[in-house]
Amino acid sequence: MKLSPRIAAVGLALATLVAMLGTASAQSDANTFAVRTIEVDGNGETRTSPDTADLDLAIDTRAPTAEEAASNDAALATKVIDALKAKLGDKGEITTGGYSLDPEYDQRPNVTKPTIIGYNAQNSVTVHTGALDLVGALIDTAIAAGANRVNSLNFSVKDDTKARTEAIAIATRDAHAQADALASALNVKLGKVLKATTVSQERPIPIRMGMAMARSAANVATPVEPGQVTVPATVSLTFEIE
Repeated sequence: MKLSPRIAAVGLALATLVAMLGTASAQSDANTFAVRTIEVDGNGETRTSPDTADLDLAIDTRAPTAEEAASNDAALATKVIDALKAKLGDKGEITTGGYSLDPEYDQRPNVTKPTIIGYNAQNSVTVHTGALDLVGALIDTAIAAGANRVNSLNFSVKDDTKARTEAIAIATRDAHAQADALASALNVKLGKVLKATTVSQERPIPIRMGMAMARSAANVATPVEPGQVTVPATVSLTFEIE
């Protein structure tokens, strides 16, 4: 079958285009494989003094009926909050957190049928403050008012920009040192940096102080030492090998 000159010209053009694309793709693949790289991750951290404290307290009550447990817990929670507000003043804020009301069952081995023997009501109160010197006194105040558990005490940094910048610089130097050592071991020379990224991490790792139960000796002041918080950073660098 004989093709018309126009159809033949179109076919030739298409064949030429396919050949050109194939050549370009081959050149691109060759260039891709020609770039050799070294990838490393560097780690760094800085330590800084905290300026914020979050104190989580619990009011835990038990009673024969749900209504009584809830009522007793609400009264104690109100008393604790009022005492904390008086102690804290305008140096922070107080919020109520979780609340639960659960039945308690007879757990004796000889009891075959689940039997409710009472109810447990729990209420939590959180104090957020920058007055770190008040934390110990706040714990004592809450316990004296009726709180019977300290769930946690966290110290953190409100603005960690400076500390994180320093940690990133340390992590970058660590990554570069690793790349130098790797290049030396492989007997190659490092070229330019092709890619640099920081790996997302949590904000300053808080110091967590947990207290399972309240102290029995209320006349002994609770000592609290915030210490320092650690601000971590990880940097990933990709170097070209010359």
